[in-house]
Amino acid sequence: MALPNGSGGYQIGDGNRNEVILGYSASPQTATATATLTAAQVVGSILVANPSTSAATYTLPTGALIDAAVPSATVGSTFELSIVNIGTSSGTVTLSVTGSTGVTDGGNALTAIAVTASSRFLFRKTGDATWVVYRFS
Repeated sequence: MALPNGSGGYQIGDGNRNEVILGYSASPQTATATATLTAAQVVGSILVANPSTSAATYTLPTGALIDAAVPSATVGSTFELSIVNIGTSSGTVTLSVTGSTGVTDGGNALTAIAVTASSRFLFRKTGDATWVVYRFS
């Protein structure tokens, strides 16, 4: 027997497979000048960056802080972060892992994000308090 789907969303089994699969995203987090990001900003799924007049570097939190923000994560668990840069003409945004014990660059994660551009990142748990971050776009 299929699970009821209520008034929309995806149903497992014999449901209407043409319906949209719904997700959830909290209100976007924000950042401006160079700073160390909080775990909440990283796991919040959307970060709107607005470096006012110059480039900004956002240092990622430690792996232990990310673990504390997602306590149910196990090795192989992932989450995504999209960074949208709405800064001015010289306001590129770059992620940094300097001082972010337990967080490493898995591929192009530390490349600057141009003004009026966005990038998606995948964080993958590789052990206790250790995460690898990959850049998709």
